[in-house]
Amino acid sequence: MANTPSAKKAARKIARRAAINKNRRSRVRTYVRQVEEALAAGDKAAAEAALKAAQPELMRAATKGVLHRNTASRKVSRLAQRLKTLSA
Repeated sequence: MANTPSAKKAARKIARRAAINKNRRSRVRTYVRQVEEALAAGDKAAAEAALKAAQPELMRAATKGVLHRNTASRKVSRLAQRLKTLSA
């Protein structure tokens, strides 16, 4: 357990940041899942709309440090690729 006042404050800050990051990660997963469900259903219009909504959420998570930049880019790229094969 933290003993000094500065360590106690750091523990509070870490807990607050962890909660925010958990929320952001959850949002990203929800948006990605919506795209994947639309792709699985074969609904091209819904998949395009979901991808358009998921892309900024993924990039925001990368900007905020929740995901690595390359991870977010890879996820967007793979979803877009799957959407492209669906329409072909």
